Amino acid sequence: MAQNKLYVVPYDPKWEVNYKREAAHVARILEPLLTAIHHIGSTSIEGMAAKPTIDILAEVHDLSGVDAFTGKLSQAGYEALGEYGIRRRRYFEKKDSSGGHLVHLHVFEAESEDVVRHLAFRDYLRMHDDDAACYSQIKIKLAEQFSDDRESYQVGKNELCRHIEQRALQWWYDA
Repeated sequence: MAQNKLYVVPYDPKWEVNYKREAAHVARILEPLLTAIHHIGSTSIEGMAAKPTIDILAEVHDLSGVDAFTGKLSQAGYEALGEYGIRRRRYFEKKDSSGGHLVHLHVFEAESEDVVRHLAFRDYLRMHDDDAACYSQIKIKLAEQFSDDRESYQVGKNELCRHIEQRALQWWYDA
């Protein structure tokens, strides 16, 4: 598949194995700051179609301290991209030799609103098959329609994601 092509594929059980391997590397690097590490995003939801990119969320007790580990993360193949559109986050990407995305690493302060938002979204979809199936279907459709346009793909998902996120947060806090 071409370097910049966007594609969504059926769930692959190897994603969990890939997450565990990468999470172990990240945990060793961030260990002095790390409070928790999570597999998030569509690859963390069994049965969910997804772009084959592992999303990792690392919770740290001191976000500003993460910057001191950028060099070690870079040596492990991660490119630092700063906040990358979300305040109070450190974001890193790991790509393969052709530029394909392998891992997205999101680092937040422990128990922040963004941590809760990501975990609620994941856990809600793990428990609500109808919403998970709807989300899978829209991603497949959008990836086919916008295989060369990541921004339009993302914009196409936004409304459904916001709707699911609202329900997920309500579900999370009511649980």
